[in-house]
Amino acid sequence: MKKIIAIILISFFMPVSCYGAFFKNDGKTPNVETSKGYVGTLPDLTKEHEPSEPAVSTPIFDKTQDFHSENAIKPIPRDNPTFVNIILKTDKKSPYLNDIQEIIDILEQIYDSIETEENVQRFASRVYYLNMSADYLKDKYEGKPESGYTSFKQIQTVSTQAQEVSTLRSDAEKYKRYLAYSDSGAQYSKNNIDVKMFNLKLSVEKTINILKNTK
Repeated sequence: MKKIIAIILISFFMPVSCYGAFFKNDGKTPNVETSKGYVGTLPDLTKEHEPSEPAVSTPIFDKTQDFHSENAIKPIPRDNPTFVNIILKTDKKSPYLNDIQEIIDILEQIYDSIETEENVQRFASRVYYLNMSADYLKDKYEGKPESGYTSFKQIQTVSTQAQEVSTLRSDAEKYKRYLAYSDSGAQYSKNNIDVKMFNLKLSVEKTINILKNTK
């Protein structure tokens, strides 16, 4: 009877001892505790993966020349006639030539106005600017060598002629309702005005050619 009880006790304790031997920590397998998570030793990753050092670029040239060096920037050769006349391209036009260029533009507008039979008001305004420019030219160059130029005299002539035609057209527009009862009706007739306008166009064209050939 005692042997039977001993056998039963041995068989009862054997699974417990085997279970403990199976999960015995031999120093190689990490201990796991569900309440604390993983408590083993992690490998040192910094030894296997060292950070790469940044690449350092080297300059192509050992020495960079200073941009503001006295040897890099040479002074402008203003004493050299070739540089002054070609590179700088100085304006060789005199003030007089610049003035008559503006008058050429006004005369071309008057010529186009006659060609297109522009209304009296627009024609009169263009003639007004011509008269203002001619008076300015006269005040500026009166008594000077420029006042003896053919171009100067022609500008004064065509300016006076244009003013006369402009006044004639304006008066005809103003008094046209009374022309049939006036002795001077023929002066404001369409035929007479057309002749005056044609003659003015010829004078304007002549003046433009003279001014463009003035040097």
